[in-house]
Amino acid sequence: MIVRRVLAALAVVAAAASVTGCDKLFAPAKSPFRGVDVTGGDMGSELRLRDPSGTERTLGDFRGKVVVVSFGYTNCPDVCPMTLANLASARRKLGDDGKDVQVLFVTVDPKRDTPQVLAQYVPAFDPTFIGLTGSPDDVARTSKSFHVYANARPAKPGEAYMVDHSAQMFAFDRQGRVRLVFAPDLPPDAIASDLRILLNG
Repeated sequence: MIVRRVLAALAVVAAAASVTGCDKLFAPAKSPFRGVDVTGGDMGSELRLRDPSGTERTLGDFRGKVVVVSFGYTNCPDVCPMTLANLASARRKLGDDGKDVQVLFVTVDPKRDTPQVLAQYVPAFDPTFIGLTGSPDDVARTSKSFHVYANARPAKPGEAYMVDHSAQMFAFDRQGRVRLVFAPDLPPDAIASDLRILLNG
């Protein structure tokens, strides 16, 4: 069921020419990066959540790799699956170097995104991607540390609720320092280019 939903979402993503409802606060990046250089920022200090197996994860667990943190939820109809699809494509473009890139997907909907749901949804885009969740308080604390907005929108009777949230991604270098923020519609080629710079830095 979840895998079919992922495949259907990817089909929508492939047909989409633009992304709506996303942050538009991204100024053109200076060379050599296509993303926004935020070196020296404090984002991500409170990331302490659990993967689908129940293991607590922090950014320190992935020291030595370039890490990309994305926020979203599995019932998201457009931006979230597009983001994960673009990250999967970018990782493939890196070839063998892709093994040193770790993508973490932090749910902003811990009520519905159980470990079992994340275990099926997130790796469907790339087997190495890891979904993270926790208590509502844990998720809220993590979102706040990344300056990510998330708020469940009231639903009409009989309809599933949606979650409004910031859609940017955050890239950390091999030393665990936040370096870049990617807009949600940044093309895979541009993401791969920036990740390669971080990998070789």
